[in-house]
Amino acid sequence: MSRESQTAQPGTPDRPELPGKLPDHLRAELIAFRRDLHMHPELGHQEFRTTAAIKARLEKAGLSPRVLKSGTGLVCDVGTWDGVRPILALRADIDALPIPDAKTHVPYRSTFPDRAHACGHDVHTTIVLGAGLVLAELDRQGMLPRAVRLLFQPAEEVLPGGASEAIESGVLDGVGKIIAVHCDPRVDAGRIGLRAGAITSACDRLEVSLDGPGGHTARPHLTTDLVTAAARVALDVPAVLARRMDARSGMSITWGRIEAGHACNVIPMHAELSGTVRCLDINAWHEAPDQIHAAIDEVATLHRAKSEITYVRGVPPVVNDPVITELLRESMAARRGAESVEDTEQSLGGEDFSWYLEHVPGAMARLGVRAPGSGTKHDLHRGDFDVDESAIGVGVEFFTAAALIDGRRTGPVR
Repeated sequence: MSRESQTAQPGTPDRPELPGKLPDHLRAELIAFRRDLHMHPELGHQEFRTTAAIKARLEKAGLSPRVLKSGTGLVCDVGTWDGVRPILALRADIDALPIPDAKTHVPYRSTFPDRAHACGHDVHTTIVLGAGLVLAELDRQGMLPRAVRLLFQPAEEVLPGGASEAIESGVLDGVGKIIAVHCDPRVDAGRIGLRAGAITSACDRLEVSLDGPGGHTARPHLTTDLVTAAARVALDVPAVLARRMDARSGMSITWGRIEAGHACNVIPMHAELSGTVRCLDINAWHEAPDQIHAAIDEVATLHRAKSEITYVRGVPPVVNDPVITELLRESMAARRGAESVEDTEQSLGGEDFSWYLEHVPGAMARLGVRAPGSGTKHDLHRGDFDVDESAIGVGVEFFTAAALIDGRRTGPVR
């Protein structure tokens, strides 16, 4: 779904003219690039075709991308780093989701029955690629104030996320700040949503195994009533945590699976529960594993069940740095006016961009992808998710503005 981009307005004292506008021919190329990715989605750690396509286009522009050690994803610097002043990194995630594409009316529908770009990663990737191409041209003209790093990260949808592996491979060496966008189908194309502080939730995975000797349902008093024990863990552990954690932390456990037994008159020997742990506060997130282990053990012991707990760290909350959030606000206002920026609420979704923020300050913006005036809602992680493709050009110009404005504040590269 595409519409004509809005006509650029001339610079004013409140909205200075910036170079780095997206040429029409490149706009069309990027839309075609996004559609190609959309037709050929690849899951986490399998993004070989996607990586090759990005690499080929960057090399065509005279850049020198480096594929990450994992074999998928890549990093590429635009301009020459002087080794002193920190680099601004632009991050995109490149993987798709293991769900069918339900869009039957578009020519760029996924060509795989069980995979789809249903979270907008194809858009994120195309925007960072486009920003890199525009910034490379500015660098050739001597108009890029300092080096910018493009980071195309694999496996965002795989806990604990590909960001950790990317960091281990050195993608943050020399980086002083990092920015990203995430598609938001609740925001109109041409606009972004910003929030200083936490903008996403922590998200971890929890697996619980309960064991007992089993027995006859006629005599539960002689054994461990494991089904009841599992039910009490499911109900009581969230209630216990509600009285042990600050309510303002937004800690919640939601169970997605409970399994126990095979016959109506047999008390089973084994039961399993699995779910997710979400938390809005980063300090509470650090405390969560110990508190949850203790609560499960207490409830299981009360019902004479042996518990084994697997707590898988997923991602902490994305906590936007207020200074960098203001840089993003200024950058979008410089391109499209102050009215193009809106405040956004914190989401309970997880995002492994947060791992980068454990090392360097940064911020993530919500990129509007809803067709203005449209009543249609294509939520994330649904097979019918799609975007107004004019958002690609908006994202490219937004990132180029951020790179230029930030770079000018640190002085030109010598």
